[in-house]
Amino acid sequence: MRVARTVLTAAGLAALLTFTTHAASAAAHVPGGTITTPVRSALAQLSVRAEDRTGYQRTLFKHWVDADRDGCNTRNEVLLEEAVVAPERTGICALTGGSWYSPYDDRTIDGPRGLDIDHLVPLAEAWDSGASGWSPEEREAYANDLGDARDLIAVSAASNRSKADQDPFTWLPPAAGYRCTYVTDWVTDKTRWGLSVDPSEQNALGELLEDCPNIPVTVTLAR
Repeated sequence: MRVARTVLTAAGLAALLTFTTHAASAAAHVPGGTITTPVRSALAQLSVRAEDRTGYQRTLFKHWVDADRDGCNTRNEVLLEEAVVAPERTGICALTGGSWYSPYDDRTIDGPRGLDIDHLVPLAEAWDSGASGWSPEEREAYANDLGDARDLIAVSAASNRSKADQDPFTWLPPAAGYRCTYVTDWVTDKTRWGLSVDPSEQNALGELLEDCPNIPVTVTLAR
């Protein structure tokens, strides 16, 4: 009887731990919840669906806004945050001078005019992957997401326009040394916003991540 009771107690403890783990996981998987998981596990947890661009228009994602009403719109907020040499700010929020590092192509860019602010997961790709069903307010929040530094990035205009709306199946940064960071951040961004991946994108990300460190990523969920 003692052995049987010991077994039952262990089983009950295991069940309790399982329940607690699942409850904690469920609590984290809500907007504002934070999860930490190896990047390959994060990829495995993304929904896999075919893409559909029906109805997409860039204007459906309102940007660049001045959400905190400090005079600087989202574009300039990113430029100020990521500057290697700070630009001069005049007037309401006019930026001149300064320099930035563009990791996509391993270049230093002088002055803000040679830069684009890239949506790591492009707006069209987000639409294809679930944003078509969002409210206008959710799409605006996505297009101006300053809550995670991985989602918007200042890069050379040339590299951003080469990328356009492509996913990692068809485009990767020319700077090979940045590619692991790029695909890791791509998975993180899709996790943050609850976006899906299509089969070719999933396969490409999986193959690329096999050659990258399986680092834990911490994500605060936006939706």
